Amino acid sequence: MTCEIRDALVRQLDIAWALTDYHLATLGTEECLWRPAARGLHVHLRDGAWVADWPEQEGYEIGPSSIAWITWHILFWWSSVLDHSFGPASLTRQNVTWPGSAEAVKARIGELHAEWRTQLELLNDEELRSPRLTRWLFQDKPFMDVVAWLNIELTKNAAELGYVRFLYGARVR
Repeated sequence: MTCEIRDALVRQLDIAWALTDYHLATLGTEECLWRPAARGLHVHLRDGAWVADWPEQEGYEIGPSSIAWITWHILFWWSSVLDHSFGPASLTRQNVTWPGSAEAVKARIGELHAEWRTQLELLNDEELRSPRLTRWLFQDKPFMDVVAWLNIELTKNAAELGYVRFLYGARVR
């Protein structure tokens, strides 16, 4: 059975992952929790769990996100796609918390990447053309649209991580 679509999508994922991994490799907790502006999406410790802000809109006036929020966002959408495509489809945004440290978030993102890549390797092009696994984010679309979106989302989040890391590195102390 042909797997040209799958192989192309996995190559895209590998490129996006390399960029993400580069930005995560030396990331520390202090940097994660640093806020690049007075306002912007962030995580907050509530009742022993790190809960993420949720934007009601996506205008520029909400401000830049912290690295903690960006990494939470990766956890949220990757966990959601995995749960809704290959699991019970019961995960909600409120069930996804930030782990509380750079090491823990890096480990969890790495686990999600490995799980996602493993699932993709099991699919063939016919399954990627089918909407059978598309149960989150899109409706009645081929699953390859979800995979392509995830690759773009990971690339976007990697760019955001890099940009906030530049701001952190250049901050006035």
